[in-house]
Amino acid sequence: DDVNTFEHVIITFMEVLGHSLIQAEQCALIIHNNGKCSVKNGDFETLLPLNTALTDALLSSNIEPCTSQ
Repeated sequence: DDVNTFEHVIITFMEVLGHSLIQAEQCALIIHNNGKCSVKNGDFETLLPLNTALTDALLSSNIEPCTSQ
């Protein structure tokens, strides 16, 4: 986007979500190309503080129910 650099997104994913450099880079590229990417799975109570930290870092983030079986 016009606000966040790839570096900011990658560093934030590593710091907040515990992603490796490769995983964070891949998620950033998927988001850049597709507009969104599932970056973390878990229960609502686990995801809520992560979602808050991402939005505090000025990244768009939301929690969606898992649709896989």
